[in-house]
Amino acid sequence: MSPPSPLPNPPLNDPREKDQHPLFTLIDIMARLRDPDGGCPWDLEQTFATVAPYTVEEAYEVADAIERGDLSDLKEELGDLLLQVVFHARMAEEQGAFDLAGVASAINDKMVRRHPHVFGDHAYENQDAQTAGWEALKAQERQAKKKGGVLDDVPAGLPAMTRAVKLTKRAARVGFDWPSTDEVLDKLAEEVAELKVEIAAGDKAKAREELGDLLFVVANLARKLDIEPEDALRATNAKFARRFAFIEAELAKDGRTPDQSDLAEMDGLWDAAKAAEKALNTKS
Repeated sequence: MSPPSPLPNPPLNDPREKDQHPLFTLIDIMARLRDPDGGCPWDLEQTFATVAPYTVEEAYEVADAIERGDLSDLKEELGDLLLQVVFHARMAEEQGAFDLAGVASAINDKMVRRHPHVFGDHAYENQDAQTAGWEALKAQERQAKKKGGVLDDVPAGLPAMTRAVKLTKRAARVGFDWPSTDEVLDKLAEEVAELKVEIAAGDKAKAREELGDLLFVVANLARKLDIEPEDALRATNAKFARRFAFIEAELAKDGRTPDQSDLAEMDGLWDAAKAAEKALNTKS
């Protein structure tokens, strides 16, 4: 098995290059922040659990920079995300569990292990065979961790919609899936009807359950269409914010705000915003 190509930066295990590698500086900064003797009180109070929400937030900000195509922001956001990794690794090192080098070694081993066609002499016939091989290797890893169930290692902490997609994708790989999008759309209509019944009955608990079922079917539909629902909803959120800003700007021309307007007028301005976007897209 051939080793991966060397990185352009100096290796982290080379003491001669330590002072020249910015990652070592970041490691030292975090160690200083967590030093009980003169460190930062806020950083010293943190735990894995308290830092975790910031880690998730930084990952979303990375995704946002990518969505906007802003490479300058992406560089900064990736740095913020890297800080989160270093933070967690530092806390683990303080407990004698592992350090950042251990984190890097673990992912290095995993990537080499899961790519025998790159780092070994295995050959896949096509992309489907490679995907099947990837899943087989992951199944072996789950079994080694005594997580043999098909869904056992789908993290519970994922955003709910993302987890729904992963759960259904995993189940689909063992044949538990609708044959086509037609059946999913039928199920979607069924869930909408069931939700309407509970809304009419005024049963909030059951309406909540039916709404969850409806969203789960939407996640299934997104998977069947090979669309990432988080990305789709993120784009729609941006579209909504953009069009509402148009409404605010138009009302401001008369010295008014949305609360000084009414639904009919704002609906008309919304349609105007849609028309303006369509015209702009046609020109481009």
